[in-house]
Order: sequence, then structure tokens, then C-alpha cells
Amino acid sequence: MIRHFLNTQDLSRAELDALLDEAARLKQSPLGRDLEGRTIALLFFNPSMRTRSSFEIGAWQLGAHAVVLAPGKDAWGIEFEPNAVMDGDAEEHVAEVAQVLSRYCDLIGVRAFPKFRDWAYDREDKVLKAFAQHSRVPVINLETITHPCQELAHALTLREKFGKDLRGKKYLLTWTWHPKPLNTAVANSALTIATRLGMEVTLLCPNPDYLLDERYLDIAKQNVGEAGGSFRITHDIEDGYRGADVVYAKSWGALPYFGAWEGEAPMRAMLKHFIVDEDKMALTNNGLFSHCLPLRRNIKATDGVMDAPYCVAVDEAENRLHVQKAVMKQLIHWKSGAQA
Repeated sequence: MIRHFLNTQDLSRAELDALLDEAARLKQSPLGRDLEGRTIALLFFNPSMRTRSSFEIGAWQLGAHAVVLAPGKDAWGIEFEPNAVMDGDAEEHVAEVAQVLSRYCDLIGVRAFPKFRDWAYDREDKVLKAFAQHSRVPVINLETITHPCQELAHALTLREKFGKDLRGKKYLLTWTWHPKPLNTAVANSALTIATRLGMEVTLLCPNPDYLLDERYLDIAKQNVGEAGGSFRITHDIEDGYRGADVVYAKSWGALPYFGAWEGEAPMRAMLKHFIVDEDKMALTNNGLFSHCLPLRRNIKATDGVMDAPYCVAVDEAENRLHVQKAVMKQLIHWKSGAQA
């Protein structure tokens, strides 16, 4: 059976810890031939800086070759609906794309953001699931409605700063202002991994309209039941920041207004005070600050926060390289075992 890397909830806790241990080892010894002669196709339906560069470099450091494709730009447009009458812009169906790339490559990575028109449709994650369905090699989620690679980089960074046992650490996931609605993927993933690691997790958002999808709130509660720790929601800024050991910031769109920006815009315009600044960080327990990047300075967080010694966002970005190498190695190992 082919094992994909679509989200971290599919991994056992032992597998999750093993990936992080391997990533730490690869960080100390980055070059090797573990993937010599292997290939990975990286399909980007959306822009990328860290994901593309870290996967290309990581593949090269382990002896593999990465092929980068942008469907609809430097590759044919792809249809994803089953039984579609393909009389539109798409030139080929994912069924053939995934099968052909499976003949060429050992791994396939897919980055495909929501369309921001209908959350009921986007939450089904059809692009990623279609590749996983039709591929005969492991598929890696490079960010769709979750971002598991970012989760692992975040977790590795926290382990480096606090040690492997993160239980009892107070973790704040805070919404921040941004001039437009953004994907909830990183927020979904941050909530998932922090609760999976047994932390005391608080979700801070301006009002109930900015709550994350019930699926991820339920995952957080499930994780707390299994790993310990706690999970709560607050709309009070001081309450959220007070005593936090970690502040993780992200902006996202209000799901009730998904695809209806004109309805959210007036409400969002009143929320610029959710910026992460030095006064808010002073309420923490000498807390760390991080963000997945890219970050608009003095919009999401101030220069003072970004340039402070407690900001570990660049450390986390570096760790994308190491955790993704661990993921590629593990998927090839599982693939080889399934074929044996």
C-alpha cells in the first residue's frame, strides 16, 4: 500500500517523533546519497519561495533530482473533476498526469491553494486527494488546506528551543491583521501540531467569524484527549498573550465570508490592533515568536518583534529544508518496503 504525506494526523506519534529525530540528524549532516538516482516532481499551482527552494535543494543534497512544474503555465492545465466533459481550458485529466509522473518519478509534491469561492468545495481538498488517488508513488502535501511540512519545521524549532518534551508549554496561535483574506492552511496545521505535542494551546481570534473550520477544532480536541495538554479559544488579546511561552501568528479569512470579501472587508478594517507588537510580547513568559513567512512587516508584526532575539521565524524557515529531507527519505523507505 502506498503511503502518502498529506497531513500529520495520518502519522502515529512514534512516526512523527522519528521524522523529527531524523530531521535533526540531517541538520547536523546535510549531505548524503540516500536518494541517489531518485526523482521528485514538484507541482506548483500557486507561487512559492521557501517550499520550492527547500525541496529542490533538499533533493539535491540527498542525491535526487527535482522537476518543477507549474500547470497552466509551463505545463498543461489539469482537470480534476471525475467524469468531466473537458471542453474548457484544461488539456488533460489528473488521472493521466498522476499516472505518467508515477512512471517518471519516485515522489510527487503538490501545492494547490483554495480558490476562495466556496469553502464547502475547497475544504474537500480535491486536487491533493486526486493526485493521491491516481498516483502510484507517494504524494507530498506542499500546502493545500493544511501545511504539514510547515508543521514539522515548527515542531523541530520548538524542540530545539525547549527540548523534546513540549508538554505544559503555553502556546498561543493568534490571528493577525492583513489587508486581504488568506488561506487557513497554516493556522489549521499549527493548531493540529501544537495539540498533538501536548501543549497548552490557546486560539486567539477577533470574534467567532474567525474561528477555524470545525474539522480542525475537533482534531485539536481529539489530540488533547490523546496527548494531554489543553485547548481553549479566546477573543481577548491580553488573555491570549499573558504567560505564553510561544506566540505563533497567522492571518486568515473569516470562513462565513469565504468568497464574499465585500462582506468581510468592513469588519477586518477594524482589526488592525491584532498586530503582534512589543507590548503584547511583554505579556508573555519571555515567549518565542514565530511565523511561517512570508510576513508583511508592520502589518502582521512590528519590526521590533521581527528583529528581536525571541523571533525564531528564520530558524523555522531553515528547518523546512531538514524536515522535508526526512519526509522524502521516509516515503522512499515506505515505498521500497511496499514493493518488496
